[in-house]
Amino acid sequence: MSTLTRPNHIGRKISRIRELKDMKQEALAQALGTNQQAVSIMENSETIDEEKLIQVAKALGVSVEAIKNFSEEGVINYFNTFTENDFSHSQGTNFGSNNACTFNPLDKLIESVDENKKLYERLLQAEKDKIEYLEKLLKEKH
Repeated sequence: MSTLTRPNHIGRKISRIRELKDMKQEALAQALGTNQQAVSIMENSETIDEEKLIQVAKALGVSVEAIKNFSEEGVINYFNTFTENDFSHSQGTNFGSNNACTFNPLDKLIESVDENKKLYERLLQAEKDKIEYLEKLLKEKH
């Protein structure tokens, strides 16, 4: 059934966006400062007040308009454009058949940043230790 023939069920749209982002109700509840049951009730509600919708959009990392205008057809069309345009001109190589990412690239980026930060902190501490040792040697000589 087309989204155009169904009522504009905001709760269902929130649920689908949350699922597409591979987020559990518990995680959304935590981001909203509530519990899983409240998220379940919200996702079963046809309408949600604007202030709550703004909070939900922020927690999901999307705009309020993205929630209001969400449609399954839009998602399918969005992904079909990648398959049709980006992979059809790949000189006979079938790149489009198995292009599912098994990890969240943002998570990998954050891990990389965290690892670099830890490395920087260790190097900085090593330099501080070296300076402290050299200052101690200087004091012993004088």
